Amino acid sequence: MSTQENGPTSRAARTKAKRASRRRTTGLVVAAVVVLALIAAGTAALLLHSTTTTNSQVAGANAPTTAPSTSSSAPQATTTTTQAPGPGFVAGKVTAVGDSVMVDYQDELAKAIPGITIDAAVSRQWYDGITILSQMKAAGTLGATVIVGLATNGPLTASEISQMMNLLSGASHVIFINTHVDQPWQDPNNQLLAASVSQYKNLSVVDWYALANKNPSWFGPDQTHLAINGAGTQQLASLIAAQVSG
Repeated sequence: MSTQENGPTSRAARTKAKRASRRRTTGLVVAAVVVLALIAAGTAALLLHSTTTTNSQVAGANAPTTAPSTSSSAPQATTTTTQAPGPGFVAGKVTAVGDSVMVDYQDELAKAIPGITIDAAVSRQWYDGITILSQMKAAGTLGATVIVGLATNGPLTASEISQMMNLLSGASHVIFINTHVDQPWQDPNNQLLAASVSQYKNLSVVDWYALANKNPSWFGPDQTHLAINGAGTQQLASLIAAQVSG
């Protein structure tokens, strides 16, 4: 071995090389630690994102669904007001008062409205009906729904209609039946009945005239009275029953 290799210069070089090697090794270790730390941080972030997404999906699946609004601004159909009955009227009971035409269809009316009380007679006038209903009210037997068929036998006046409605002001529902009669008072009576609806919130009118006028075969020679248990009586009873239930 030469003197140069074993001299001070050679030993210094080897020492420097060892130190350099140690620094490189330390740097590699530090770099490796940094890389591992970055990998760990990335994995944790990925796991956190995955967990958050899954929880969000589960929460969305379990969240209550709000139904779309079904409210509409469309106007509602208007109907006769049915009010609570006042003193002298029996809730849930129906009473009918009429003339000879009601005599023709009273059997069908009883079938169409079970439990109804019907008081009908030949040649009865409107003022007769006021008297009969007044007596029923005083006796506490008058139904909260009152059917009046009394426009056949003579001309009506606005005063008579007013008297009837004052008597029946506590009724839940009052139903007038207009008339089909071969007499000059037919049209004026029907006009008065129709006009009265706007004056009383518990009043409605069954338009028997319109239906009867389309079916002349339902009537006898007087074009007023119906064949008992015939098609006309059934149709009129059904028309009235529909007004009661409506």
